[in-house]
Amino acid sequence: MHHLASLSRRSLLGFGAAAAGLALAPKVWAQAAAPAAPAGPFSLPKRAYEAAALEPNIDATTMDIHYNRHHAAYVAGLNAAVKDHGVLAQTPLQQLLGDLGKVPEGARVAVRNAGGGHANHSMFWEIMGPNAGGAPTGEVAAAITRDLGGFDKFKADFDAAGLRVFGSGWAFVTVTKDGKLALASKPNQDTPLMDKQMVLIGNDVWEHAYYLKYQNRRAEYLKNWWNVVDWNKVNARYAAAKAGKLTI
Repeated sequence: MHHLASLSRRSLLGFGAAAAGLALAPKVWAQAAAPAAPAGPFSLPKRAYEAAALEPNIDATTMDIHYNRHHAAYVAGLNAAVKDHGVLAQTPLQQLLGDLGKVPEGARVAVRNAGGGHANHSMFWEIMGPNAGGAPTGEVAAAITRDLGGFDKFKADFDAAGLRVFGSGWAFVTVTKDGKLALASKPNQDTPLMDKQMVLIGNDVWEHAYYLKYQNRRAEYLKNWWNVVDWNKVNARYAAAKAGKLTI
């Protein structure tokens, strides 16, 4: 279960003010300001890299808005959805999403959308980083060769899955406890967690993830995204999955 982080007012500023603030003093994400979320158990994950750290592949303004506004809004929505349901507030997010049918009907849509968005984005920030990219390493590299036809085929198939998403959604790689990998795609903020599957990696193909830099060129965004994938982090998630400890 995540603990609330302190969130402040920055995303209440306009687009221009946010961009100006970045130009003057880029902030480490662990300290970045964001809208205040309602009191509750869920919070934005802390990040050790700055919004500009993934340039030129993902621009700083997009990263800042994506994290401080979009993800923060999912956290706020999820906390609002569970605040009147004590049991939900004490339930791990992956369990909430894996048992949506048990969520009270009045909260179910919000938990699906906001909870899915929170889980997806928490994974997304984790698997990216500066000075990353290149070919996969370690056990993940072997698993990609074994299950997905090698890195080149995997990249092509993964990007194709991202391109096929109509409107907004995600492309994912799922992983089983025995380490087997598979491709999946989901609309909106749905996640394989809703099918009781574990997520190894995923790429966000909502327009808010890329439109400021790439406009309608989703294929270019997908291609460049591989330059920021941190395979050390992916290997850590793979090990956690095999140990039965991977959550979101």
